[in-house]
Amino acid sequence: MSNFWKGKRVLVTGANGFLGSHLSIALLKEGASITGIIKEEPKDSFLKIALKEIKNPEINLIKSDIVNFNSALNIFKKQRPDICLHVAAQPIVGIANKSPLPTFEANIKGTWNILEIARICSTKAVVVASSDKAYGEHKKLPYREDASLQALHPYDSSKACTDILTRCYAHTYGLNTAVTRCANIYGSGDFNFSRIIPDTMRSILLNKNPVIRSDGTPLRDYIFIEDVINAYLLLARKLYEGKIPAGEAFNFGTGKPISVLSLVNKILSISKIRNLRPEILSKKKIKGEIDRQYLSSSKAKRMLGWRCQSSLGRGLKKTFAWYFNHLQCQSR
Repeated sequence: MSNFWKGKRVLVTGANGFLGSHLSIALLKEGASITGIIKEEPKDSFLKIALKEIKNPEINLIKSDIVNFNSALNIFKKQRPDICLHVAAQPIVGIANKSPLPTFEANIKGTWNILEIARICSTKAVVVASSDKAYGEHKKLPYREDASLQALHPYDSSKACTDILTRCYAHTYGLNTAVTRCANIYGSGDFNFSRIIPDTMRSILLNKNPVIRSDGTPLRDYIFIEDVINAYLLLARKLYEGKIPAGEAFNFGTGKPISVLSLVNKILSISKIRNLRPEILSKKKIKGEIDRQYLSSSKAKRMLGWRCQSSLGRGLKKTFAWYFNHLQCQSR
């Protein structure tokens, strides 16, 4: 990175979530001045853990809910961010299926609030997190950015709406926005143990057989958090500098899908623990989940010069080492 971020005022929504935590720490290391909007203060947060290792971090964490328009507006007016990275969301598919309305409120209303406030406050660049789930199910893979958004389920639909709203604000109001559609992100400090990678790693470290909720056959694309952070910072900088048009969407993935069962077996192999085996709970596909998903990132390579640097093996090894050390610290 250059000195681009030094002194930049950056607002991160969902700053203590998995992605928001890593973004905030990366931006602090680049010299940015961070305002983080957080809805709750969970017991475990990668941000809380990582901030302990930074001397006098220039970060202002504000407890608020982006669904509350006036509260979020007051934060923007006071902090005057140059750049907003909007990554706050209700991110769990299972929760969305059980309780769609809170998911729609957080992901859709929260996004239109942030976009409208950024328009009012003349924020110079806004990057909004959509998802590969916004594409829905397609026979033709990998997904490319010109594929239609065919989401059918609550979480997927909320992200498709997020995506469309962002492009609307770019084309109707001239707001300098971009959309990210990432594959399944994994890495250190993900405490959402409903996700397959952290849950598998925790199970192994507790000497329990990892559990697979599906039949193990769904294909997914998994991208390491370090590659995602590089993608966000690069995209935000290019957007701010006017080097890409407003309203563009970008895929970020590896393009190398792997089945859930193969993934769990790979993690078991990395752990070098031989007495555990995957437990497959279902002989059927899970209703409401897409069977095959993976992305082409050729547009990001062409327009941003971005490439995924981490192999799945390398990323999983670094992630497993983090959880191993974290659980050891907790047990002391």
